[in-house]
Amino acid sequence: MDTFIWYELMTPDVEGAKAFYGAVVGWTMSDGGDPAVPYTIVSAATRGIGGIARLPAKDAPPGWFGYIGVGDTDAMAQRIVDAGGRILRAPDDIPQVGRFAVMADPGGAAFMLLTPLPREDVPPRAAPGTPGMIDWHELSAGNGQEAAFSFYSTLFGWTTVEEMDMGDMGKYRIFAIDGVPAGGMMDKPSQTPAAAWAFYANVDGIDAAMDRITANGGKILMGPHEVPGGSWIVQATDPQGVDFALVSAHR
Repeated sequence: MDTFIWYELMTPDVEGAKAFYGAVVGWTMSDGGDPAVPYTIVSAATRGIGGIARLPAKDAPPGWFGYIGVGDTDAMAQRIVDAGGRILRAPDDIPQVGRFAVMADPGGAAFMLLTPLPREDVPPRAAPGTPGMIDWHELSAGNGQEAAFSFYSTLFGWTTVEEMDMGDMGKYRIFAIDGVPAGGMMDKPSQTPAAAWAFYANVDGIDAAMDRITANGGKILMGPHEVPGGSWIVQATDPQGVDFALVSAHR
């Protein structure tokens, strides 16, 4: 695995988030099935891609987090610590799902590990650009993109596709997972409060998506912006103040 397999929103307003992202991205929502642990499954068409859960602590920041699938969560957590990362939540079991841990890379960006339980109905990888799927993963690296890439490539085998010069902002490194371009890494901009991963959901038309963001209580932070290759992106916040991003092949 060693790739992102699940995306999770921790928010103080689950119902508000469900309504917002359903309207903006077109995701469908369903109950996780365990009344003792309320959880909303987020799907693109019939394919589950992530979940929404209530923020467990009032002083914890809301946000989107990505799960990297690994063969052995405990062993990988130790490798991450040995490489300069930190354990934010020790490895534990999720009943009927698998074993997970919450980690931080050496620059402070949080991410999850997940070793799923075996299943026979794993869907094939969706085609790039499929509406609702997340194809692009962008790291604002607290310790610089070069050090960050060294960390992730050593642990997960990710490779460099291209390095783009952004002038005063340094280089933007496009990386691939299993040979497929999957995201970018850059030095954390000074105005960005903390190192973090951002996840870009595919939509059909960026202008219409921007209209849906503002009509449903969100706020545009940047965009629309054309990126190399001809796609268009927008960065925004949802009504609860959580950053998110969208990408489309056209305006």
